[in-house]
Amino acid sequence: MTTQDTYSLTTRGVRVTVRSFYLADQSEPDESRFVWAYRVWIENHGPEPVQLLKRTWEITDATGRTQKVHGDGVIGKQPVLAPGQRHEYTSGTPLRTPSGFMVGAYHMIVTETGESFDVAIPAFSLDSPHQGGRVH
Repeated sequence: MTTQDTYSLTTRGVRVTVRSFYLADQSEPDESRFVWAYRVWIENHGPEPVQLLKRTWEITDATGRTQKVHGDGVIGKQPVLAPGQRHEYTSGTPLRTPSGFMVGAYHMIVTETGESFDVAIPAFSLDSPHQGGRVH
């Protein structure tokens, strides 16, 4: 497992931090299959409780092909974060190329008012040792 850099971004007091990991043991470079895991920390530094309802991802490979993924919550959960609380999870994605990147948004609400807002997920690199130098 190769660790990549950490990426962070704060929107309306909600900080999202992501770190990706290349999974050599699950990848098959000769078959154009490259697999990453990514660890996400979502922290509520704002004054109100918030809930993550949905997610949207754009996953782009080295050829520029982009896949959009939408879904409820994260790994089957729709966490509520009181001020000062954090939610962590790990997920993953395969690509057909040895590098790429991901970016997205969490669609959230303020639990007390029902006000909806989007929290940006920072763009982060998916770089494997097979691409011959970082490109992102």
